[in-house]
Amino acid sequence: MDWQTPADFETASLITEAQARALAGKPPVTGAWHESDHLGDRRFVPVGSLELERGGTLPFARLAYETWGTLSPARDNAVLVLHALTGDSHVFGSASAGHVTSGWWNGVVGPGRPIDTDRWFVVAPNLLGGCQGSTGPASLAPDGTEWGSRFPYLTIRDQVAAQVALADALGIERWGVVVGGSMGGMHALEWAITHPDRVERLAVLAVPPALTADQIAANSLQLEAVRMDPNFRGGDYYDGDEGPATGLALARRLAMLNYRSSSELNDRFARSWQSGISPLGDGGRFAVESYLDFHGNRFVRRFDANSYITLVDAMNSHDVGRGRGGAASALSGITALTLVLGISSDRLFPLAGQEVIARAVPNTLDGDEPVVIDSPFGHDGFLIEEDAVGRHLLRLLDATAARR
Repeated sequence: MDWQTPADFETASLITEAQARALAGKPPVTGAWHESDHLGDRRFVPVGSLELERGGTLPFARLAYETWGTLSPARDNAVLVLHALTGDSHVFGSASAGHVTSGWWNGVVGPGRPIDTDRWFVVAPNLLGGCQGSTGPASLAPDGTEWGSRFPYLTIRDQVAAQVALADALGIERWGVVVGGSMGGMHALEWAITHPDRVERLAVLAVPPALTADQIAANSLQLEAVRMDPNFRGGDYYDGDEGPATGLALARRLAMLNYRSSSELNDRFARSWQSGISPLGDGGRFAVESYLDFHGNRFVRRFDANSYITLVDAMNSHDVGRGRGGAASALSGITALTLVLGISSDRLFPLAGQEVIARAVPNTLDGDEPVVIDSPFGHDGFLIEEDAVGRHLLRLLDATAARR
């Protein structure tokens, strides 16, 4: 079973017969990490009882996280790396028993990389509500059974509150830099707005200040795909023989259409066939159909359907201006030196969102406009274009280091 893998966001390519055969077996009920699984490089911090933004509490929570490098005696070299919707804590490292594939940002984090682990102490948590060690719907509730449909609604702000508890437990009063892309960028913005004194530098990659109606609409189709699967059983499927694999795979296929650009899919696949069997009435498949099928089927082997719903709902809650007088007012309170970066072909979170952020944050690295990486890879460009992203992150780290 694979987790978050570089292959999830590598350039689109034809699916080989060997790849298709590798997923021929029945998928698991859930792809969530369980206590009986190998720990890998995971560590855990109890969050305790968490008061939730919408009211009520999560009576007990913990975060799984990984670290690299050494925290300095002054505790001033800590970097918080926050993952995207379906990511996890395994940012850097080799495949192992607990992490079947290598880290998802090996070109950016590590010794001699832009976020140099010989210089920085890097912390990467799995989001609250996730399924790779942090408390989520697949975790055991106080009664000893999985939370399932009983797991509470979370917002981005709730998830950041859990991350604050993690920082407190690690004794980190101020992050040297908080960096996040996509959903991770939503958390990074919340950190800088709610705890400006704890964020010295900020990097927000391919993220808007709030989700738009169009983006929420696209998310709603993915959620409905999961819920309509008969094996979803209202979210209480863990004791069954089958989970909602069909619905979750369809949700992933829908999502990938926004993660990639139309030009990349058109250029790489055109109207090519997956095999010698014609898709024009003879039962064959277009290559792009097989590509989406493959990634959907692989996804269900490393993720949990309830976590997907929980995290997408949290993403829909993202609005930095909610209860703060609007986005501009909220962003104006950020004191960190900030890198705002977008991808030219991003159709999930277009550049207009990054432009709003860059114009409202007082102290940005590049003035009133975001840095734009010209890439054909769409939203996933912030993961694929490691060299370009790394160069800009290094500019931020070096600039703020000089200000110390």
